[in-house]
Amino acid sequence: MDGVALQNMLTAVNISEAQVNYAKEMSKDLPVTVHLADYRDVHAYNPDHKLFDKVVSIGMCEHVGYKNYKTLMKIASANLKKQGLFLLHSIGGNKTTTQIEPWINKYIFPGAILPSIQGLGKAMETNFVMEDWHNFGCNYDKTLMAWYQNFISNWDKLKNRYDENFYRMWEYYLLCCAAVFRSRKAQLWQIVLSNDGLPGGYESVR
Repeated sequence: MDGVALQNMLTAVNISEAQVNYAKEMSKDLPVTVHLADYRDVHAYNPDHKLFDKVVSIGMCEHVGYKNYKTLMKIASANLKKQGLFLLHSIGGNKTTTQIEPWINKYIFPGAILPSIQGLGKAMETNFVMEDWHNFGCNYDKTLMAWYQNFISNWDKLKNRYDENFYRMWEYYLLCCAAVFRSRKAQLWQIVLSNDGLPGGYESVR
């Protein structure tokens, strides 16, 4: 979900109706507004073009397509206050590519491509100052193995809803992804960007 924060309010944008409904239910007692909209359709979720203190993109950049990295950066930059920050959280690849892994494309994430440093760097140029780039991909193996263990442990509760093909597919997906991160072929990045550079610099959190 792509979210933007304005003062003590949070505006979230998502193109999945199921995720929007879930988010609305989970945040119904909080100062949160969730919109069913494409991030590019700014007028749908920010008709008054208010500038935000922070913009956060989590797990979305992998799905916008390599041709839209620049668009994502431009929209984030245009909607930030002068001293605002943009946090881009994304899985990343070691090599620049425009090809989709066939099995992942067919069964898991159609159209998903891992951005590279080069691809994101070109998109950032003229839009942002890069304040911090944190890679903790080496830890994502542990997350995937935890998901795998939870999946295996709870299969008895799920097998009435899903068949054996789903079980094998999901097991294969989780273990393959864990292997990719364990072998350092994929990374997990949190990139902090500012429009003009923060006076005195940005103090990163580790």
